[in-house]
Amino acid sequence: MDIPFEPIVFGIKVNIHLILEYAAFFIGFRYYVYLKKNIKDPITDHNRLSIIIGAVFGAFFGSRIMGFLEQPMFAMGPQYILSILSAKTIMGGLFGGLLGVELAKRIIREKHSSGDLFTFPIILGIIIGRVGCFLAGTTEFTYGNETSSFLGMDLGDGILRYPIALFEVIFLVGLWLFLKQLQKKHTYKSGILFRYFMILYFLFRFIIEFLKPNIFLILGLSSIQYLCILCLIYYWKTIRDTFYANKKLYVL
Repeated sequence: MDIPFEPIVFGIKVNIHLILEYAAFFIGFRYYVYLKKNIKDPITDHNRLSIIIGAVFGAFFGSRIMGFLEQPMFAMGPQYILSILSAKTIMGGLFGGLLGVELAKRIIREKHSSGDLFTFPIILGIIIGRVGCFLAGTTEFTYGNETSSFLGMDLGDGILRYPIALFEVIFLVGLWLFLKQLQKKHTYKSGILFRYFMILYFLFRFIIEFLKPNIFLILGLSSIQYLCILCLIYYWKTIRDTFYANKKLYVL
C-alpha cells in the first residue's frame, strides 16, 4: 500500500483522510450515546445537552486558534480567511472544549463532573482520525522529522520519517487499556478518567512534538507544547494528588 493512500473508486480518487475524519465524529458520538444509555447519569438531559453545546463551540474556536498558532501567517484576501477557517488541531479542540464545558457548567450551575462519559468516545474518535492522518502521509502535518532509525517510514515524499500519527494510535490504544483497567479495578472520584486522559495525552503530545519538523518556535518550543504546559498546569492539583496517592482521587 502506497502512502498517501488514495484509492480510486469508480474512477474517482477517494479522500480516505476526510472520510475517516467524518467517521471519527460519527462513531465517537454514537459510542457516547451507547455509553449514556447504559449508565445512570447524575446530570439531567437538559444540562448534558448544554454541556455538549459548550464543548462543541469551545472545541471549534480552540482548534482554529491553535491551528493558526501552529503555523501563523498574516495576509489579506478571501484565500487567507479560508485557510484560517480550515486550520485546526485536535489539541486546541480538546482544551477549547474543556473551557467551553466549564463555562457552560458555570452558566447552568451544574456541579457534577461531566468528563468521564466523554473519555472513551473521544479516544476512539482520535484513533480513527489519526489512522486517516497516517494514511494521508505528508499531505497532513502529522509526520515527523527525517530519521535513519528502524522506526522511519516513507510517508509519501521519499524520505524516511517518524510516523507520528502511527505512534499516537499505538499510545492511545495503550491509554484506552490503562483507563479501562482503572475503571474496572478502582473506585474513583467522578471525573478522574477524563483528567487522566487529558494529562497523559497532553504529556505524550508535548514529548512527541520534539520529533516533528516545527518551524515556528518560541524558546525552542512549539505553540502546541505551550498549550500542553498550560493543560498540565490546569490539572496540577490532580497530578500532585496522584503523585502522593491521595485517596480523594481513587480508592484501591
